[in-house]
Amino acid sequence: MKIQIIVDSASDIVSPYHENVTVVPMTVTFGENSYLDGVTISHREFYEKLVEYETLPFTSAVSPYDFEKATDAALKDNDAVIIITLSSKLSSTYQNAVIGADGRENVYIIDSLNVAVGERALVDYALTLIDRGRSADEIAGELNALVPRLRVLALLDTLEYLKKGGRISKTVAFAGGLLNIKPVVTVDDGEVTLLGKARGSRQGNNYLNEYIRSAGYDKKLPVILGYTGISDHLLRKYIADSGDLLNAYGKEPVITSIGATIGTHVGPNAVAIAFFEA
Repeated sequence: MKIQIIVDSASDIVSPYHENVTVVPMTVTFGENSYLDGVTISHREFYEKLVEYETLPFTSAVSPYDFEKATDAALKDNDAVIIITLSSKLSSTYQNAVIGADGRENVYIIDSLNVAVGERALVDYALTLIDRGRSADEIAGELNALVPRLRVLALLDTLEYLKKGGRISKTVAFAGGLLNIKPVVTVDDGEVTLLGKARGSRQGNNYLNEYIRSAGYDKKLPVILGYTGISDHLLRKYIADSGDLLNAYGKEPVITSIGATIGTHVGPNAVAIAFFEA
Protein backbone atom coordinates (compact mmCIF):
# COMPACT_ATOMS: atom_id res chain seq x y z
CA MET A 1 0.00 0.00 0.00
CA LYS A 2 1.48 3.33 -1.09
CA ILE A 3 0.93 5.96 1.59
CA GLN A 4 1.85 9.64 1.59
CA ILE A 5 2.08 11.73 4.76
CA ILE A 6 1.15 15.41 4.64
CA VAL A 7 2.26 17.59 7.53
CA ASP A 8 2.24 21.33 8.19
CA SER A 9 5.49 23.23 8.72
CA ALA A 10 4.74 23.69 12.44
CA SER A 11 6.36 20.24 12.67
CA ASP A 12 9.63 22.03 11.73
CA ILE A 13 10.22 19.45 9.02
CA VAL A 14 11.81 21.14 6.02
CA SER A 15 11.57 19.73 2.48
CA PRO A 16 13.12 17.67 1.06
CA TYR A 17 12.83 15.30 4.01
CA HIS A 18 11.49 11.91 2.90
CA GLU A 19 9.84 10.68 -0.27
CA ASN A 20 6.72 9.75 1.72
CA VAL A 21 6.38 13.18 3.36
CA THR A 22 4.88 16.36 1.90
CA VAL A 23 5.28 19.54 3.97
CA VAL A 24 2.70 22.30 3.50
CA PRO A 25 4.04 25.64 4.76
CA MET A 26 2.40 28.04 7.16
CA THR A 27 2.81 31.77 6.60
CA VAL A 28 5.02 33.96 8.81
CA THR A 29 4.46 37.71 8.73
CA PHE A 30 6.87 40.40 9.92
CA GLY A 31 5.24 43.79 9.56
CA GLU A 32 4.02 44.01 5.97
CA ASN A 33 6.19 41.16 4.70
CA SER A 34 4.93 37.57 4.59
CA TYR A 35 6.99 34.43 4.06
CA LEU A 36 6.33 30.73 3.60
CA ASP A 37 7.75 28.95 6.62
CA GLY A 38 10.71 26.79 5.61
CA VAL A 39 10.33 27.75 1.94
CA THR A 40 10.92 31.48 1.44
CA ILE A 41 12.33 31.95 4.95
CA SER A 42 14.68 29.51 6.64
CA HIS A 43 14.78 28.87 10.37
CA ARG A 44 18.02 30.85 10.60
CA GLU A 45 16.58 33.81 8.68
CA PHE A 46 13.50 33.73 10.89
CA TYR A 47 15.57 34.15 14.08
CA GLU A 48 17.69 36.87 12.50
CA LYS A 49 14.48 38.83 11.85
CA LEU A 50 12.98 37.93 15.25
CA VAL A 51 15.76 39.69 17.16
CA GLU A 52 15.59 42.72 14.83
CA TYR A 53 11.87 43.46 15.23
CA GLU A 54 10.37 45.12 18.30
CA THR A 55 7.01 43.42 17.80
CA LEU A 56 6.40 39.70 17.39
CA PRO A 57 5.59 38.24 13.98
CA PHE A 58 2.46 36.18 13.55
CA THR A 59 1.87 32.88 11.81
CA SER A 60 -1.13 31.95 9.67
CA ALA A 61 -2.63 28.49 9.33
CA VAL A 62 -2.34 26.42 6.17
CA SER A 63 -5.45 27.18 4.10
CA PRO A 64 -8.09 24.60 3.10
CA TYR A 65 -7.13 25.22 -0.54
CA ASP A 66 -3.47 24.37 0.11
CA PHE A 67 -4.50 21.16 1.87
CA GLU A 68 -6.83 20.37 -1.03
CA LYS A 69 -4.02 20.79 -3.57
CA ALA A 70 -1.56 18.73 -1.53
CA THR A 71 -4.10 15.96 -0.91
CA ASP A 72 -5.17 15.68 -4.56
CA ALA A 73 -1.53 15.62 -5.70
CA ALA A 74 -0.70 12.87 -3.19
CA LEU A 75 -3.71 10.74 -4.18
CA LYS A 76 -2.60 10.69 -7.82
CA ASP A 77 0.37 8.47 -6.97
CA ASN A 78 -0.67 6.86 -3.68
CA ASP A 79 -3.39 4.62 -2.32
CA ALA A 80 -3.94 6.66 0.84
CA VAL A 81 -2.95 9.90 2.57
CA ILE A 82 -2.35 10.56 6.25
CA ILE A 83 -2.44 14.21 7.29
CA ILE A 84 -0.82 15.14 10.61
CA THR A 85 -1.44 18.65 11.92
CA LEU A 86 -0.44 20.79 14.87
CA SER A 87 -2.87 21.01 17.76
CA SER A 88 -6.41 22.07 16.89
CA LYS A 89 -6.33 24.14 20.10
CA LEU A 90 -3.44 26.25 18.82
CA SER A 91 -4.46 26.82 15.21
CA SER A 92 -7.24 26.35 12.66
CA THR A 93 -4.87 24.19 10.61
CA TYR A 94 -6.53 20.91 11.64
CA GLN A 95 -10.00 22.19 10.72
CA ASN A 96 -8.65 23.52 7.41
CA ALA A 97 -7.22 20.07 6.66
CA VAL A 98 -10.65 18.53 7.29
CA ILE A 99 -12.23 21.04 4.92
CA GLY A 100 -9.54 20.62 2.27
CA ALA A 101 -9.83 16.81 2.25
CA ASP A 102 -13.62 16.72 2.36
CA GLY A 103 -15.20 14.15 0.04
CA ARG A 104 -11.97 12.29 -0.64
CA GLU A 105 -11.59 8.62 0.20
CA ASN A 106 -8.65 7.02 1.98
CA VAL A 107 -7.60 10.25 3.68
CA TYR A 108 -6.92 10.10 7.43
CA ILE A 109 -6.43 13.29 9.46
CA ILE A 110 -4.58 13.18 12.78
CA ASP A 111 -4.82 16.02 15.30
CA SER A 112 -1.44 15.75 17.03
CA LEU A 113 -2.63 17.93 19.94
CA ASN A 114 0.99 19.03 19.83
CA VAL A 115 3.48 21.05 17.82
CA ALA A 116 7.12 21.19 16.70
CA VAL A 117 9.16 18.19 17.94
CA GLY A 118 5.96 16.52 19.18
CA GLU A 119 4.39 16.63 15.75
CA ARG A 120 7.69 15.48 14.22
CA ALA A 121 7.72 12.42 16.53
CA LEU A 122 4.38 11.27 15.13
CA VAL A 123 5.58 11.73 11.55
CA ASP A 124 8.75 9.74 12.16
CA TYR A 125 6.82 6.90 13.77
CA ALA A 126 4.32 6.88 10.91
CA LEU A 127 7.25 6.40 8.51
CA THR A 128 8.43 3.44 10.58
CA LEU A 129 4.97 1.89 10.34
CA ILE A 130 4.92 2.42 6.56
CA ASP A 131 8.25 0.59 6.33
CA ARG A 132 6.68 -2.27 8.31
CA GLY A 133 3.96 -2.61 5.69
CA ARG A 134 1.08 -1.41 7.85
CA SER A 135 -2.09 -0.13 6.17
CA ALA A 136 -3.11 3.53 6.37
CA ASP A 137 -6.08 2.61 8.56
CA GLU A 138 -3.82 0.75 10.97
CA ILE A 139 -1.29 3.59 11.06
CA ALA A 140 -3.94 6.22 11.71
CA GLY A 141 -5.40 4.12 14.51
CA GLU A 142 -2.02 3.63 16.16
CA LEU A 143 -1.11 7.33 15.88
CA ASN A 144 -4.41 8.39 17.45
CA ALA A 145 -3.80 5.94 20.29
CA LEU A 146 -0.32 7.39 20.86
CA VAL A 147 -1.34 11.07 20.95
CA PRO A 148 -2.32 10.97 24.67
CA ARG A 149 1.11 9.50 25.50
CA LEU A 150 3.07 12.14 23.58
CA ARG A 151 4.97 14.58 25.81
CA VAL A 152 6.89 17.73 24.90
CA LEU A 153 8.96 19.75 27.35
CA ALA A 154 10.87 22.94 26.60
CA LEU A 155 13.35 24.93 28.69
CA LEU A 156 13.30 28.61 27.74
CA ASP A 157 16.38 30.80 27.93
CA THR A 158 14.54 34.09 28.29
CA LEU A 159 11.22 35.54 29.47
CA GLU A 160 11.40 38.33 26.89
CA TYR A 161 9.21 36.71 24.26
CA LEU A 162 6.57 35.60 26.74
CA LYS A 163 6.45 39.26 27.78
CA LYS A 164 6.17 40.47 24.18
CA GLY A 165 3.36 37.99 23.58
CA GLY A 166 1.46 39.26 26.61
CA ARG A 167 1.74 35.96 28.50
CA ILE A 168 3.60 37.55 31.43
CA SER A 169 3.93 41.14 32.71
CA LYS A 170 6.95 43.38 32.25
CA THR A 171 7.53 43.28 36.02
CA VAL A 172 7.63 39.47 36.08
CA ALA A 173 9.93 39.41 33.05
CA PHE A 174 12.31 41.95 34.63
CA ALA A 175 12.43 40.10 37.95
CA GLY A 176 12.91 36.78 36.20
CA GLY A 177 15.80 38.20 34.22
CA LEU A 178 17.53 39.39 37.39
CA LEU A 179 17.10 35.99 39.01
CA ASN A 180 18.14 34.07 35.86
CA ILE A 181 14.78 32.29 35.82
CA LYS A 182 14.36 29.67 33.08
CA PRO A 183 10.69 28.74 32.49
CA VAL A 184 9.81 25.16 31.61
CA VAL A 185 6.76 24.78 29.36
CA THR A 186 4.86 21.76 28.13
CA VAL A 187 1.96 20.95 25.83
CA ASP A 188 -0.98 19.84 27.96
CA ASP A 189 -4.15 18.63 26.23
CA GLY A 190 -3.17 20.51 23.10
CA GLU A 191 -2.25 23.83 24.72
CA VAL A 192 1.09 25.32 25.78
CA THR A 193 1.26 25.74 29.56
CA LEU A 194 3.89 26.70 32.14
CA LEU A 195 5.13 23.59 33.93
CA GLY A 196 7.64 25.17 36.30
CA LYS A 197 10.67 27.45 36.73
CA ALA A 198 14.36 26.86 37.32
CA ARG A 199 17.33 29.02 38.31
CA GLY A 200 19.89 28.76 35.52
CA SER A 201 20.30 26.33 32.65
CA ARG A 202 21.86 23.47 34.67
CA GLN A 203 18.96 23.43 37.14
CA GLY A 204 16.61 23.69 34.15
CA ASN A 205 18.23 20.68 32.51
CA ASN A 206 17.85 18.74 35.75
CA TYR A 207 14.18 19.78 35.91
CA LEU A 208 13.56 18.33 32.43
CA ASN A 209 15.32 15.09 33.25
CA GLU A 210 13.56 14.56 36.57
CA TYR A 211 10.22 14.99 34.82
CA ILE A 212 11.19 12.51 32.12
CA ARG A 213 12.39 9.97 34.67
CA SER A 214 9.19 10.27 36.68
CA ALA A 215 7.03 9.90 33.57
CA GLY A 216 9.14 7.17 31.98
CA TYR A 217 9.68 7.09 28.24
CA ASP A 218 9.08 4.34 25.71
CA LYS A 219 12.45 3.43 24.22
CA LYS A 220 10.81 1.74 21.22
CA LEU A 221 9.31 5.04 20.03
CA PRO A 222 10.96 8.23 18.71
CA VAL A 223 12.73 10.70 20.95
CA ILE A 224 13.25 14.09 19.27
CA LEU A 225 15.45 16.92 20.54
CA GLY A 226 15.01 20.46 19.29
CA TYR A 227 16.49 23.92 19.72
CA THR A 228 15.43 27.45 18.83
CA GLY A 229 17.70 30.15 17.46
CA ILE A 230 20.81 30.07 15.34
CA SER A 231 23.05 28.01 17.64
CA ASP A 232 22.46 24.61 19.23
CA HIS A 233 25.03 25.20 22.02
CA LEU A 234 22.47 25.02 24.85
CA LEU A 235 21.04 21.81 23.43
CA ARG A 236 24.56 20.35 23.38
CA LYS A 237 24.92 21.37 27.02
CA TYR A 238 21.63 19.62 27.80
CA ILE A 239 22.86 16.47 26.05
CA ALA A 240 26.11 16.59 28.05
CA ASP A 241 24.13 16.99 31.29
CA SER A 242 21.81 14.09 30.39
CA GLY A 243 24.19 11.30 29.45
CA ASP A 244 22.66 8.50 31.54
CA LEU A 245 19.10 9.36 30.57
CA LEU A 246 19.80 9.61 26.84
CA ASN A 247 22.19 6.65 26.78
CA ALA A 248 19.35 4.50 28.09
CA TYR A 249 17.50 5.27 24.83
CA GLY A 250 19.99 3.01 23.04
CA LYS A 251 20.44 5.16 19.94
CA GLU A 252 21.10 8.75 18.94
CA PRO A 253 17.97 10.90 19.28
CA VAL A 254 16.98 12.98 16.26
CA ILE A 255 18.06 16.63 16.57
CA THR A 256 16.20 19.38 14.73
CA SER A 257 15.96 23.14 14.70
CA ILE A 258 12.60 24.64 15.72
CA GLY A 259 11.06 27.28 13.49
CA ALA A 260 8.53 30.06 13.56
CA THR A 261 5.42 28.52 15.10
CA ILE A 262 6.98 27.93 18.51
CA GLY A 263 10.05 30.14 18.10
CA THR A 264 7.88 33.25 17.93
CA HIS A 265 6.64 32.69 21.48
CA VAL A 266 9.70 31.25 23.24
CA GLY A 267 12.53 33.09 21.48
CA PRO A 268 16.02 31.80 20.72
CA ASN A 269 18.11 29.37 22.80
CA ALA A 270 15.26 27.21 24.03
CA VAL A 271 15.76 23.43 24.34
CA ALA A 272 12.93 20.97 23.71
CA ILE A 273 12.41 17.23 23.90
CA ALA A 274 9.57 15.05 22.64
CA PHE A 275 8.99 11.50 23.88
CA PHE A 276 6.21 9.01 24.47
CA GLU A 277 5.36 7.95 28.01
CA ALA A 278 5.97 4.28 28.63
